[in-house]
Amino acid sequence: MRRKILLAVSILLGVTPALAQNEPALSPKQAATVDRLIDKGLEDDRAFTIVESLTTKIGPRLGGSEAEARARDWGVETLKDLGFKNVRIETFDMPYWERVNESARIETPFPQDLKITALGNSVATPDGGLVGEIVRFRTLLDLQDAPLDGLEGKIVFVDEVMSRTQDGSGYGWAVAKRSGAANEAAKRGAAAALIRSAGTSESRTPHTGNMNYAENVTPVPVAALSNPDADLLASALSLADEPVRVSLDISVRTLAKVQSGNVIGEIPGKTDELIVIGGHLDSWDLGTGAVDDGAGIAITVAAAKLIDELPGRPTRTIRVIMWGAEEVGLVGARAYAAEHADELDKHILASESDFGAGKVWQFRTRFSEDALPKARVYQKALRRLGVGPGNNNASGGPDVMPLSQVGVPAFRLYQDGSDYFDLHHTMDDTLDKIELESLRQNVAAWAAAVYIASELEGDYR
Repeated sequence: MRRKILLAVSILLGVTPALAQNEPALSPKQAATVDRLIDKGLEDDRAFTIVESLTTKIGPRLGGSEAEARARDWGVETLKDLGFKNVRIETFDMPYWERVNESARIETPFPQDLKITALGNSVATPDGGLVGEIVRFRTLLDLQDAPLDGLEGKIVFVDEVMSRTQDGSGYGWAVAKRSGAANEAAKRGAAAALIRSAGTSESRTPHTGNMNYAENVTPVPVAALSNPDADLLASALSLADEPVRVSLDISVRTLAKVQSGNVIGEIPGKTDELIVIGGHLDSWDLGTGAVDDGAGIAITVAAAKLIDELPGRPTRTIRVIMWGAEEVGLVGARAYAAEHADELDKHILASESDFGAGKVWQFRTRFSEDALPKARVYQKALRRLGVGPGNNNASGGPDVMPLSQVGVPAFRLYQDGSDYFDLHHTMDDTLDKIELESLRQNVAAWAAAVYIASELEGDYR
């Protein structure tokens, strides 16, 4: 009877007894090393030291800015001081945008200021700003369904609320209004667009982020209201007996071409096969980029260093990348994929930490069907950290997407992002939001996963 029950359970799990006996596994020595790495990671404070250094010495580091250039120098110095090899900067060119000033105000019938932030890549308002009647749409879909006339000279307000979720899945559809509101407003002859922030903060901290104009539309300025100010504007519209008119003044500075770059360092292995990990070095300009993505830089550098401190060399080379200009369109990620196109077949696995510093709760993969049994090796090792199994649809992280799209396998350690979008792209993205115990748990999980990726035999394609 017991044998029949075990057989039934195995079939339900998709694992026959014969297959289970042949599953990939770590050797006893490797398994012990994984446990030792986890133990050390849970006591290691280097990740906090790294993110403290980056946010204090450099601060905000907009892609293509002078501050991002200083961050690249910081990255080189940090990696060299930690003993990484082949440390270098791979440069690339990009267009540049920065905000100069921004303001908004209800002019009539209830005069008061509004807290806004211009969205990245927005055009400026005319000199001296503009004033227009507000027309509210509850969702982007409502605006898309609106007639193509009737909004001429007015300011479109898309008041769509973002849902709070553990894995950040509410952001995917909420962020569509960043570009969508301006483009749909432009098609209808509106003067400008305002959106409720694509974030979950209840404080008056508007949430910025990049947007892009569609072809064949005349660009209009676009800004995000903080969530309380979006509430305020909606209330004004409901209580007013006359049109609500808002003034908007945005100044920006743009350059056609500036230089950015990716900072790269390696833990050389016994082979030239590569495990690529990292985070993005740039940040938005409102906060100091602690959770987005100083934490990701710190976690992956500290995890790689723990592996470097093991006796001997890892089997595969571990390449840590501090990607540049992620926030403004994955510019560094695309540049890396193009620069290394002739060696992508040597990229065994890739992953990015870019979701703050909350505890890791799930391990997801993008492995081939044949390689999926390997995922169980990672899942078993990470279980003691409270990390459960996930699906096989992981992107690997934003900067890994250009690699995934050309066939590089990926994994991702999903963090608890329940409060991530309270901070992300706002002035509240600062060092004090990082909790040391959670940061240590991330380092432990990353060290274990990257070590397994280095040592477990076979491909994932």
